[in-house]
Amino acid sequence: MIRNENGLLAGYVYVDFDTSKIDIGSYVERAKEAVADAVKVPTGTSLTWSGQYENMLRVRERLKLVLPITIVLIFGLLYMNTKSATKAGIVMLAVPFSAIGAVWLMYALGYNVSIAAWVGMIALMGLDAETGVFMLLFLDLSHDEARKAGLLRTRGDLVEAIVHGAVKRVRPKAMTVAAAFMGLLPIMWSTGTGADVMKRIAAPMVGGLVTSFALELLVYPAVYLLWKGKGLPAGEPTPEGTVTA
Repeated sequence: MIRNENGLLAGYVYVDFDTSKIDIGSYVERAKEAVADAVKVPTGTSLTWSGQYENMLRVRERLKLVLPITIVLIFGLLYMNTKSATKAGIVMLAVPFSAIGAVWLMYALGYNVSIAAWVGMIALMGLDAETGVFMLLFLDLSHDEARKAGLLRTRGDLVEAIVHGAVKRVRPKAMTVAAAFMGLLPIMWSTGTGADVMKRIAAPMVGGLVTSFALELLVYPAVYLLWKGKGLPAGEPTPEGTVTA
């Protein structure tokens, strides 16, 4: 068969390999070095790497634009919801922590970084924002109730309010994360057509939810204490008691 590409005669060499052992980008880079050492391209002849590799390059360039825009949009929506740049920044702290869990799970499953994995990372940012806002909502409610009751006289009072908002409300926060978690698990067990791609989208979300949930229970309250505790004298909680819900 005579083929042409842009008006020039073209010949195709098809290459297939196990994507579970090496990603497309790394394979092509190694293949380029091997071909450059072993093959001398005649004058007037060009060598181009196409197929999935070319698609990957196009998507990667788009992600360089989409990823920053996604982060800015999430921060903007959080600011519109909380009316506070500080609160929006606290929620955004979940992004690097959730990325830790995403990378750990992908490493444990032997997944290489791919376009599907980056799509899962972007989706994970939305889940982080959802659960983070949920956590801050309880902290704010507990803080406002204590303030209205006149029980925010010392840092000890603030700690009591934060404990009430964080620790005693673990169940609804756990249910929110568990609902998203259980919705993703069937994807991780799927074996049908397209399962390989879907698993690489779901894996960062599953791993990221675990570490971001831990962050929200352990780090958010501490950051909230540092933020709201400015100006409060040190001391034990007031003897009147704590806020009840």
